[in-house]
This record gives sequence, structure tokens and C-alpha cells, in this order.
Amino acid sequence: MDKILQFIKNQALPIAIVTGLVFHDFFGQFAAILPYNLFIMLFISFSKVPARELKPKKVHFLLLTFVIVAALAAYWIVSQYNKILAESILVVTMCPTATSAIVVVNKLGGNGSNVVTYTIISNIAVSIIIPILFPLIHPQEGLTFVEGFWTILKKVFTLLVLPMVASELVKHFLPKVNSLLIKYNSASFYLWACSVVILMANMMNSILAAPENYHIDILMAISSLIICIILYTVGKKIGSRYDDRISCGQAIGQKNTIFAIWVAHTYLTPLSAVGCSFYILWQNLFNSWQLQQKRKRDAEGKKQ
Repeated sequence: MDKILQFIKNQALPIAIVTGLVFHDFFGQFAAILPYNLFIMLFISFSKVPARELKPKKVHFLLLTFVIVAALAAYWIVSQYNKILAESILVVTMCPTATSAIVVVNKLGGNGSNVVTYTIISNIAVSIIIPILFPLIHPQEGLTFVEGFWTILKKVFTLLVLPMVASELVKHFLPKVNSLLIKYNSASFYLWACSVVILMANMMNSILAAPENYHIDILMAISSLIICIILYTVGKKIGSRYDDRISCGQAIGQKNTIFAIWVAHTYLTPLSAVGCSFYILWQNLFNSWQLQQKRKRDAEGKKQ
């Protein structure tokens, strides 16, 4: 029994991915609970991150600059051949950091403060850039900059700022509760695994909903895989120069795909959101591999 529980614990993400894909009809019904699950998950994770350590650094702006330039360059090149594919690449690449990145960073032993700082910076930057840029790329009536900016900012505030503020209040007024949260901080990872089940189910449902688009779906699947590899690789290389390889890799590699899908449906061609759905799969497979590698290193370290 202990071996089975240990296996489930070690392989939580792969199990979550397979479960969501296989039982997509059932778990797709629970999409509405994702924001609440993310709030609790972040509230627990922030218990280990002192607010005084959230300081912008040069590396954060280097990462942001690379992401924006890469997104625009890739869009310009691909749009010469296929506009929908180009929009998919743009929204996936420019998408801000997932608020859940801190969960994986903590599990990998990275710098939680740095990834949270970049998450805030990237979300604010995107909330300004998208309402200005995307209507120029895909013109539409009835959505002003102010409306778009405010809508995006509300999403950022609800899913990032509120759990951070709640965590800081607990630290100051209920320190014993915060100590308990730190002790059981690993619970945030399993809450994330539950979110992955639902995200995988939603991905499968969105693909199956329009089987006639399988040609463009394949192209978006391949392009999102390439983007995932490039972002994690470049993030880790930039991070190596600042002795923060893990956090920088997750900062630009782990994307807020729920937000990206909403942006694609709001500002671009809705079909481009399929690329965001595939990115959910690739980033979680890569995170599973990273966690597996860390377990191997830890096991080897104990033997020595």
C-alpha cells in the first residue's frame, strides 16, 4: 500500500494528465471550480514568500523583453503563410506567467520570490500590451482599450493579488496558521495536479468539438511544442547567468493558458485557442520530467 501511495505521490502530474484526457467528459464539467482551486493553491504557496523579497531585477526585464520580441517576430513571420496559426503562436508566446509557476518552482527547489515577482511584472505588462496591440492585429468593434485593460486587470487581481494579500494578512495576524501552511505547503502541488486534470479535460473537449479542423490543430500542436522547448531553454540559459536557472525557466516557460484561451476568444480568432490548449499538455509533460529528474538527483545525493 505504501508503495502505491508513493507512486501516486511521485507521478501526480502524469496521472493527472492521463486522467483528464481519458475522462474528459466527466472532469470537463468542473471548469468552474478552477479559479477557486487556484486561489487556495496560491494562498498556500505564498505562505513561504515574504513580501519584502518581491523586488524587480534586471533579469526579469530581460526575460520580458525576450518574450515580447519573440512573440512579435514569430507572428510577423508566420502570418505571411497562415494568419490563424500566427495568432495562436502570438497568444501562446506572449501569454503571461502562470500564477501556479511558484508551485512547481518550490517543488524544484527554485527561488519562489523571483518567479512571483516576474509573474506580477508579466501580467501587468500583458494587461497593457494586449488591449493596444491585439485590436490592431485582429480589428473588432465594441472593445475599447480601457474596457480591455480593466477586464484583464480584474482577472490578474483576482487570481494573483488577492491570494497574496490574504497570505500577508495571515502572516501578520495569524502566524501560527501561517506556520501550519508552511508545514503542509506541498498540498499546493496536489491542488495543482487537480487543476491539471480539469485543464486536460477541457483541452480534449475543445479539440473534439471541431474535428474538421484537424489540419490546423496539428500545426498548432507542433508549434506550441516548439514554443515550449524554446521558452524553457532560453529562460534557463538567461537564468544561468544570474544563478537562478529554475525560476527563470519556469517564469517564461510555464504559461497562464486559461488566460491565453480567454484572450484568443476575446481578441483573436477563437480557433487559435487550440494552440493554448496543446501548450497545457506540453508544459505539464515537461514539468513532470523536471520533477522526475529532481527525484533522481535527490535519491543519488542520499546514496553518496
